[in-house]
Parts: sequence; C-alpha cells; structure tokens
Amino acid sequence: MRPDSRQLYNNDNDLKERIIEKLKEVYDPEIPVNIYDLGLIYEIDTTEDQTANIKMTLSTPGCPEADSIMDEIEDQITALAGIKKVEIDLVWDPPWNKDMMSEEAKLELDLL
Repeated sequence: MRPDSRQLYNNDNDLKERIIEKLKEVYDPEIPVNIYDLGLIYEIDTTEDQTANIKMTLSTPGCPEADSIMDEIEDQITALAGIKKVEIDLVWDPPWNKDMMSEEAKLELDLL
C-alpha cells in the first residue's frame, strides 16, 4: 500500500534521494557514466502535487540523444511512489564542463 502524498512530501529528503538513485540509472549513450555523476543534474525539487521538477543540462547542446535521455528520466522518476509528473527544465547556463563530474565519474573516464 502506498503512503498518501502528504507523508511523502513531508519526507522530502527521502523522496529526493530516491529520485537521485533513479537518475543514476540513466546514462548518456555516448558516455559510460550516469547523468547524475556526470554533473548534468543541477537541481531537484518536489511539490505537494507530486511533481518532480528537474533542472538539468546536457554535455553538448547538439546532443543527438537528448530526447531519449529526457524520456528515460521521465520513465524512471514517474515509476517512483509519490511522483505523478516530471517537469524537466533543460538549461545551458551554467554550461556543463568536466569539473562538474563526480570523482567516481572522473575515475571511470580516466580523468584523474
């Protein structure tokens, strides 16, 4: 049985952690690292109406996989209890750079 939305909203940090775990399952097809550790996710907010608002960027503005990445984000996040809708704000400022990557991502890509 799923808890009601107020319980999920009041436990906002847990919901955000579950969102992050789902984002770590989404990969840029051209880079063998998940989008969260790549540093493509700038902000995650949830609302009482069970919407996840995600502000993100891509490694390049002309990314040919942009639509598939965003579709996969929506599929992963809406599968979570407590989320009915995902709104993705794709931004280009600040521009993504390799310094935004986690240490794990840098190790995976031999950048350290």
